[in-house]
Amino acid sequence: MARAGLCSRRDAERWIEQGRVSVNGELLDSPAVKVGAGDKVEVDGKLLEHAEKTRLFLYHKPAGLVTTHKDEQGRDTVFAHLREDLPRVISVGRLDLNTEGLLLLTNDGGLSRYLELPATGWSRRYRVRVLGDVNEARLKNLKNGITVEGVDYKSIDAKLEADKEGANRWLSIILHEGKNREIRRVMEALGLSVNRLIRIGYGPFELGKLKAGGVEEVDEKILKAQIQGYFKGKS
Repeated sequence: MARAGLCSRRDAERWIEQGRVSVNGELLDSPAVKVGAGDKVEVDGKLLEHAEKTRLFLYHKPAGLVTTHKDEQGRDTVFAHLREDLPRVISVGRLDLNTEGLLLLTNDGGLSRYLELPATGWSRRYRVRVLGDVNEARLKNLKNGITVEGVDYKSIDAKLEADKEGANRWLSIILHEGKNREIRRVMEALGLSVNRLIRIGYGPFELGKLKAGGVEEVDEKILKAQIQGYFKGKS
């Protein structure tokens, strides 16, 4: 189901628990079932189509959109603003409401999960505008990790850029893990207030000059070259 781009692996497990998935006419009560090429899989009574080829897209998320297909608070979502010619896609991780920049989208739920795992080893690169007194020594010390309100954050590469906007300063930050709201929480612990957060890179992929709201597909050859481990695991 995830491979077909219907949902994420987590959603697929929930759907099975909810009795929405059957194989060869029998409802599943556990995801621990091997399905072969000749098996008939149905979701909500509809036959699951064969998986399309894996595709990956670069998307420049504007601030003010939530990274979800449906929002209980009625806020604008990333997926409501995508081009109509795109296949059904899910995001690789999330960017929070006020964070902008590079968000990877894919039609392959398995790939999404693979790229989110810390074991994949991909860094997340950001430009961060902060208000407050920047202590460069404390920034440098983030390479040793930091604990904020009982949460341990691993090594963070943070450098002060030359750019300055009034009382604001720009930082270049590289994360190797990417926990929920990590940058904002760590900056607050340093006495800094984040008023703009832009992700400019994720692994080998860069935001570049992609305009806000723009989508660009990764060439298939480049995709397979950059994510060899995932495709080898499928072969």
